[in-house]
Amino acid sequence: MLYQIYETQRSLMEPFSDMAHAAAKVYGNPLSLLGQNPFAQRISASYDLMHRLGKDYVKPEFGLRTVDVDGVEVAIHERVEVNKPFCELRRFKRFTDDVTILGKLKGQPAVLIVAPLSGHYATLLRDTVKTMLKDHKVYITDWKNARLVPLSEGEFHLDDYVNYVQEFIRHLQGIYGNCHVVSVCQPTVPVLAAVSLMASRGEVTPLSMTMMGGPIDARKSPTAVNNLAMKKSYSWFENNVIYRVPTNFAGAGRRVYPGFLQHSGFVAMNPSNHANSHYDYFKDLIKGDDASTEAHRKFYDEYNAVLDMDADYYLDTIRVVFQDFCLVNDSWDVKGVNGQIEHVRPQDIKTTALFSVEGELDDISGSGQTEAVHAICSGVPTSRQKHLEAKGAGHYGIFSGKRWREVVYPEVKAFILAHQPVADQAPRQAVSSRSSQVPQAESKPISKPAATPVLKTISEKSISKLALSKKLPDVPASKSNSAIKKAAFLPNKSSKQAVVSKKSTIKSK
Repeated sequence: MLYQIYETQRSLMEPFSDMAHAAAKVYGNPLSLLGQNPFAQRISASYDLMHRLGKDYVKPEFGLRTVDVDGVEVAIHERVEVNKPFCELRRFKRFTDDVTILGKLKGQPAVLIVAPLSGHYATLLRDTVKTMLKDHKVYITDWKNARLVPLSEGEFHLDDYVNYVQEFIRHLQGIYGNCHVVSVCQPTVPVLAAVSLMASRGEVTPLSMTMMGGPIDARKSPTAVNNLAMKKSYSWFENNVIYRVPTNFAGAGRRVYPGFLQHSGFVAMNPSNHANSHYDYFKDLIKGDDASTEAHRKFYDEYNAVLDMDADYYLDTIRVVFQDFCLVNDSWDVKGVNGQIEHVRPQDIKTTALFSVEGELDDISGSGQTEAVHAICSGVPTSRQKHLEAKGAGHYGIFSGKRWREVVYPEVKAFILAHQPVADQAPRQAVSSRSSQVPQAESKPISKPAATPVLKTISEKSISKLALSKKLPDVPASKSNSAIKKAAFLPNKSSKQAVVSKKSTIKSK
C-alpha cells in the first residue's frame, strides 16, 4: 500500500514541479517582464530548487562519446551485447581511423565490469568505464529496474545473479578466449561464487579478478549499513521494506524493495550534508555560478536515480551475505540454471589472479571486508595475489574521482596487464572441453550487424596485403574536440582506388 501512496503523491506533485521549472526560467530570463523584478534572481533560484526537489529522476545515460587514447580521440559506440530479463550486458565499442592506435586497441585486454545491484544504476560507474576504456575492451552489467520487468519473466534470486555472471564471462571467453573481471561493492560476493563454481566444474576461469570495496566478510569492521542488515531479522526486512509494484508499471504485482525507500535510506545516512548541499546550490544560483550549479545537478541526477530491486534477490543477499555469512562459513549452495544444486568452493580457484582494493575511509564496506577474499581463496598462489588500501579514499573514491584515476586505476591496469597473455587468443574458440556440458539459461541477444565478420576481414587481410606491397603512410587523426571520430583506413598516395580513398572503410576495435 505504501508504494501506491508514494506513486499517487508523485503523480500529484509532477505538474507542480513542471510549473516550478517553467517559473524558474521565466524569472531567470532578463528579457521577460518578470525577469525585470529586482528579486527575480532569488525567485528563480527558489523555483529551480523546488523543481529539483519534486521532480522524478529517471535512469541517466552513460553519455560516453569519445575517449582519449595517446592523444587521439577514439569514438565510442555503446550497444547491448546480451539482453537478459533482469540485466543487459553492455559493450563500449571503440572506433578509430588511426592505424597505429587501432593496432594498439586490438591487443588490449577484455574486461567485464560487474556493476552493483544495490539501488543506483550502473551509470554510477561512468568514471570507472571511461577511465578503463583507454586501455581495455570494456563490458558492463547494466541491471534493469525490477518494476519494469513483467511477472511473466519469473523470479530473480541471488542464485540467478551468479548464473548471469557466469554466462557473461563465457560470452567474453567465446569472443576473446578469456577475460578479466572487475567487481565493485555488492557484486564481489556473487562474482566470487560464479568463478568458484566454474573452477569446481573444471571450466576455464577468468585471467584475473579485481574486487573493490565489497562485503566478502561483513563481520570485519562492520559499518552502519552492515549493522542494520545484521541486527534486524530476515522477517523484519520481508515485512517492512518489501512491497508490490503498482499497476501503472510493466512489472505490476512484482514484489520489490522500492527505490524510493532505498533513496530515503541513503539520505538518512547524512541528512545535514544533503541539506547544506542544496542550500549551497541555492546560493550558487543567485550568484550565477554556472559551473557549481551544473556540478550539483549532475551529481544529484545520478544520486537521486534509483531502481527497484526484486524482493527475492534482496532478501537472499541479506541472508547469505550479512546474516549467515555463507561465503566465509563455507555453507553456500547455489542453484544452477538446470536446477542442480552446487556448493560454492572458492578454494577451487587455482589459475585466476586475485586483486582486492579497499578505501581507507570506506563507510560502506569496512576495513578488511574485501581483503578477506585472500584467506578463502587458498588455491591461488600468493604470487598471484595483491591487496591495495587507497589512502584517504572513501567508498566512492576507489572507483570514481581523482583518487580512482591517480591512485587505484594505475594499480588495476598494471595488475590486469601482468596477467594478460602476450599472444592473441583465437577468437570464438571453445573455452573448455566441459563448458558445452554446462547448461545455460535462455537469453535474448540483441541482433548485431552482419558486417562484423567483414570488418575483421578488412582489418586483418586487406591491411596485410597492402603492408606487403607498399609502405603504409601515417594517417593523421582528426583534431576536433568532443566529436565522434570517423573510422577509416586510407591507402598510400600511390593507390588510386576511389573505393578505398573516398568511401572510408570502418574498422573497429
